[in-house]
Amino acid sequence: MVTKNNDVKSVVRCGHVVMRVNPDGGHGILRGMDESGTVPLLAVAGGVATITLNRPRHHNRLESTDLQVLEQHIRTVEADPSVRVLVLSAQVRGPRPVFSAGFDLGGFDRHPHGPGGAVDAFARVADALAAARPITLAALGGSVMGGAVDLALACDFRIGVQGMQVRVPAAALGLHYYSSGLRRAVATLGLPLARRLWLAAETLQDEALLTSGFLDACVPAADLSGEVQRRVQALLALAPLALQGMKRTLRELAEGGGEPQAWRARELATHASADFAEGRAAALARRAPRFEGR
Repeated sequence: MVTKNNDVKSVVRCGHVVMRVNPDGGHGILRGMDESGTVPLLAVAGGVATITLNRPRHHNRLESTDLQVLEQHIRTVEADPSVRVLVLSAQVRGPRPVFSAGFDLGGFDRHPHGPGGAVDAFARVADALAAARPITLAALGGSVMGGAVDLALACDFRIGVQGMQVRVPAAALGLHYYSSGLRRAVATLGLPLARRLWLAAETLQDEALLTSGFLDACVPAADLSGEVQRRVQALLALAPLALQGMKRTLRELAEGGGEPQAWRARELATHASADFAEGRAAALARRAPRFEGR
């Protein structure tokens, strides 16, 4: 279920679940959650969309229905020009929280198109997230495993918590990871670290995740919401036209795609933009700019 509210907060109700998104404060799941969990939730408020994985009892493992809902949520966000930042979060529980354990292993055989269909469905979600127009931020409130590692890498920024781990057990399961995910891993992490994660199936601890660049910040669990909100507000203060254009060009350069003509066209679009004029005027007047994305 989706709700949108441009005022102070937006609330999503699904069974006994209530998620609060406050563009000026915090966001998260309120207590009283249905123990069985639900499909991912989406809320939009103040230019920020928040997608929340909501099966904490099962380590937020993703089922086929979850992937379908995630893909739809991303399409919904993409179609809403008011959304400038997308946060991917998860409801977690216990002393060793897990952001997501990846795809449900039993779901490979239950998928209507077999194991390969399940892999392709997961790849579509990660690819859609990577290509999303808004700036994306993964709020990793626990360990990340399997395919969920690619969901994290598909985001522009990743904020983690102390004590978290990351592991990709594809080689231990006999699975050749889909190529777009491997391309993302190499472009984001570099070949040596991608080898450690995908070929050696190595478990990386929080310090290694931070020093290697997998994480942009690693904070105590109690500070995650505040750190995410701080970064979200900083992103909302920047010019969306320039941000979205540079995001796309950076991704294409890193992954070896795109065309120089398209990169140049994005540059030129900002030269005559109202945002660039506003940015110059604000800098000269020593005031905060008011960008409109045009």
